Amino acid sequence: MLRPEYARSSNQFFPHRPFVVGSLLLNILFSMTDAKLERRSGQRLPVRLPVSVKAAAEPAATTGVTRDLSTGGIFLYTDSRISEGSELEVVLILPPEITKSEQQWVCCRASVVRVEDGQDGASFGVAARIRSMEILPEIPS
Repeated sequence: MLRPEYARSSNQFFPHRPFVVGSLLLNILFSMTDAKLERRSGQRLPVRLPVSVKAAAEPAATTGVTRDLSTGGIFLYTDSRISEGSELEVVLILPPEITKSEQQWVCCRASVVRVEDGQDGASFGVAARIRSMEILPEIPS
């Protein structure tokens, strides 16, 4: 899932020309009419998307899949243990069903607030607070 164009040398995050998303992302995520209301700062959308996860303290990125996503947080499952308090970059593609137009690559900078052991014993659930979300430029194939 990690696009090689975004990979850098070890211990560094993915380079990109950031476009900081403000109301655009809010409009994308909150335009979902079937999202249930919650008391959280943002509505969580139950969506299963493949992700590439890079912890600041790790030399390489790993993969995972989201359970849910909001403007303020993300919960994902991964086979790699990520420590609570870790700083992450999570790269994923928001599908047309969420963006209401075409798919869009995004990079979330987040802090891990909770880690859970998976039911299968081999995976881990990671809850992270999103500090920023940026649209990544599309790179022609």
